Amino acid sequence: MLKKLLIMLMSFVSFASAAETVHKERSIYRNIVINESDNIRCMQFETRRKLATNQACIDLKKPQRLVFEYAHGTLAALAHQPKPSRVLILGLGGGVLSNLIHQLSPDSEIVSVDIDPAVVKLAKDYFNYRENKQVTSVIQDGRVFVKRALLKKETFDWIILDAFNGDYIPEHMMTYEFLSEVKQLLNKNGIVSANTFSTSDLYDYESNTYAAVFNKLWTYRAPTRGNRVLFACNCAPFKFSVKTAPAPLLEHLQKYDVDLKQVFTHIDDKVDWQTDTQILTDEYSPANLLK
Repeated sequence: MLKKLLIMLMSFVSFASAAETVHKERSIYRNIVINESDNIRCMQFETRRKLATNQACIDLKKPQRLVFEYAHGTLAALAHQPKPSRVLILGLGGGVLSNLIHQLSPDSEIVSVDIDPAVVKLAKDYFNYRENKQVTSVIQDGRVFVKRALLKKETFDWIILDAFNGDYIPEHMMTYEFLSEVKQLLNKNGIVSANTFSTSDLYDYESNTYAAVFNKLWTYRAPTRGNRVLFACNCAPFKFSVKTAPAPLLEHLQKYDVDLKQVFTHIDDKVDWQTDTQILTDEYSPANLLK
């Protein structure tokens, strides 16, 4: 594990030292930096830590290539929901996932929610994020959006949780109460993909909280990066496998450099956390202390 973290750190330092800053903007929440290195453009949120983290990256020479491994894992949800009618993304980043899902399923309605208007602006200016009749953005806190969507009796086939504040996931979007609200937004056969970290003092707390809400979890662990994607659903048990994934989907994703067959080998339903760990709630959620 230590070796993997050192490799991640070295790769980040290499990128940071060679990167050229093409834009820097101060929003009401943070400093946002757009860097480029070796034809890779990334959006970073500056934090109190010395090392900022990449929130979105695109390959300028191969715009269709999906750069982040966690995003490859996120798309495994399409094996269960190949043609989602409605998709909700909490945390826009560069809008890369929204763009790709729209290309894969142009009839799907995609709603992306981000609290920071500067993020939406920079996604459009630097990452080719586009809106149309099927693709919209909402400037709002993700938890507020979920609560209001419930009041309006909205539902979604696929919900992607990808909200990061730079240091970690906002604590009010990690609790039992929040995840219960997300579950209520899912259609009967709907699925959640949640991007989070594979190494963190929050690992057991977070995992146990998801398990308490959804009962059944699947985990994708990015082979070389410190991310994992949790999958949960309102559905009968199923397997992420080539046998259950539509063949056209597997072929279509290849042009984005996504090999779902390989992704499936990194997904399992093993319980690798302490099941007696305290559940995160609105009253107990020290996410800022357990990073």
